Amino acid sequence: MTPRPCLHRRRFLQTLPAGPLALSSQFASHAAALKGLGMPGPYKGRVIDVEHPGSIVNGAYQAGPVTTMMRRGMQELTGADGWLDAWKRFFEPGDVVGIKVNPVGMPHVISAPEVLREIIAGVMATGVKAQDIVVYDRYRRQFLQAGFDKWLPEKVRWMHAAEDYEEIQLGIDGYDRDHYMEMALVQPGQDLTNLTMRRSFASNFISKSVNKLINLCVLKDHQSAGVTLALKNLSHGLVNNVARSHSSVSLNACGAFIPAVVQMPVIRNKAVLHILDGVKGLYHGGPGAKPQFVWEHKHIYFATDPVALDHVGWRVIDAKRVAVGKSKLVDDKPDEFSHFIHRQPEHIEIAGAMGLGEWNWDKIDLRAVRY
Repeated sequence: MTPRPCLHRRRFLQTLPAGPLALSSQFASHAAALKGLGMPGPYKGRVIDVEHPGSIVNGAYQAGPVTTMMRRGMQELTGADGWLDAWKRFFEPGDVVGIKVNPVGMPHVISAPEVLREIIAGVMATGVKAQDIVVYDRYRRQFLQAGFDKWLPEKVRWMHAAEDYEEIQLGIDGYDRDHYMEMALVQPGQDLTNLTMRRSFASNFISKSVNKLINLCVLKDHQSAGVTLALKNLSHGLVNNVARSHSSVSLNACGAFIPAVVQMPVIRNKAVLHILDGVKGLYHGGPGAKPQFVWEHKHIYFATDPVALDHVGWRVIDAKRVAVGKSKLVDDKPDEFSHFIHRQPEHIEIAGAMGLGEWNWDKIDLRAVRY
């Protein structure tokens, strides 16, 4: 399978000033600001791990401790003197900032309102207008079922790309024909020569609506991908035609598919900050969260490097699995809750090999903050 980005470099450069890839003169003016912020970002290999024992009580997130964790994590990530200065390293007035949330494990493990609200507060404190913040998930119905729309401050917008999950995901309303990843991978019975079936198109949200993205992911096990953390929250949330990456328990191509999508310029250049909500986690049976596999981890992680972040998250989930008597992800066998024959957390290492971040554990700068 040979993935390729949506446009040749020459065509991209030719069309950027005035063609369909130029989002607007406003966005074009931010090209210099984005320099160095795309993956792996200015802090390659750095992961900040903030733990607070009071972050969750009786199953409920606690806003005060979460705010403390968020502000300290951003300071430690950037080395800034204060939390506002930390946010200003990434955002400025005139930006249109997207926030990618994750509702899939509802109601047990999803992007939490306490974390989301603190992200919005941080972005707005830099001078970005409320109407220039857009919270997004791919499916409208799941977004509303999770309640994300009810958590947003006045004027903050929300978007989606499709109405709901479909097994055959070839509709491109809500997606951009000019931005796609093509791979020689289709679902069984589909025509490999059909370009629509070979391609995954980026959502209009990421290509046309925002110029910077915050990736608010969660700490979860995943049957086919091994884990669903920063990289998979992008790969399966920002493009269509993703079911082909894991269309049966043995036809599993997540290892190659996930990094191939994330390396698309429209994604890798805009996703500038990754925050992993690990206050609660899921160690088995994902992506849907069954309560018997949920645990209170009480950590939040911060990075500009999604590969380093996901490597840390993978180890956290493996440690929990071993602690409860389960095998590590790469040694796991199918059971009644997790059906795929072979999980593929190796998508993280492959993403590192593709330059999306630091995979080598000896080069990952993991900094722990404990309250």
